[in-house]
Amino acid sequence: MSAPRTERLLNLLFCLMASSQPMSRAEVRASLVDYRESPSAEAFERMFERDKDELRSMGVPVETVTTSAGEVEGYRIARDDYALPDLTVTPAEYSVLGLAAQVWEQASLGPAATSALRKLEAAGGGVATVGELGVRSRVAAPDPAFLPLLDAVRRRTPVTFEYRRPDQSAGERRRVQPWGVASRRGRWYVVGHDLARDATRAFRLSRVYGEVTVDGPAGSYEIPADIDVPALLTRSFEPDAPVAGQARIQLRHSAGHALRIRAAALETGPEHDVVTVDYRDEEQIAAAVAEVGAAAIVLDPPEVRAAVLRRLRAVAGA
Repeated sequence: MSAPRTERLLNLLFCLMASSQPMSRAEVRASLVDYRESPSAEAFERMFERDKDELRSMGVPVETVTTSAGEVEGYRIARDDYALPDLTVTPAEYSVLGLAAQVWEQASLGPAATSALRKLEAAGGGVATVGELGVRSRVAAPDPAFLPLLDAVRRRTPVTFEYRRPDQSAGERRRVQPWGVASRRGRWYVVGHDLARDATRAFRLSRVYGEVTVDGPAGSYEIPADIDVPALLTRSFEPDAPVAGQARIQLRHSAGHALRIRAAALETGPEHDVVTVDYRDEEQIAAAVAEVGAAAIVLDPPEVRAAVLRRLRAVAGA
């Protein structure tokens, strides 16, 4: 979101909260510079409607007040419904907040986290120090898709993006309702509802190519109330589904470490090793083997071997 639009939304928020009575559209337009400078009444109406929808998507209770005849009297934000009580933060809590801000120090949200921390210190008179905790933490979020997807989660906006798996030479368009963004083992993922597949999916941000584009209005879907994004992300790698079978895979020495970690059995040889890996989904184990390339050969079962060959031929023929 651009800085001018953010400033306009804040001004509208303060304006509607400060008024003791509902404000008519004419009063709202007269109170904000951006609205007054709109080239026409129609342009003001479009801008005002977008801003109201944006505030509501953030959870701001913008109320439309109507008369007994059903006509719109005006708009307001009741202070009791939105204003926060006075903040009381203990020294220990300041230390934890300081640590949380340092997590983002090297990431794209670093300036925002630092600014929020300074404002809390100014309001509460404390100082957020982390020295007594004896720890220092950082999270890197260099992926260009990180901020657009985080914003889409906050606004509940469907998005589309090009996603390319390791076994694909070209990406495919995905249309997703993002539920959350989380990190696992140093990599960032977005978890949400894949509209084309009508299923929950996790996408690694480093495999998103090009721009993440908005593909629907803000607030057009609801994030399930009981959603646990980290748990969903874990289950996408460690599913609860029963084991469908075992694959025997020949690996060149010093290759296929991800498969070796999952091995239920290991047979060593002078030139190659053979690992036995439990799998729950034929295509998932085929994708893992295809990533290793020529250093891995599926000995059995035939259906997993065929799935790997399909993937490798698709890449070679692209």
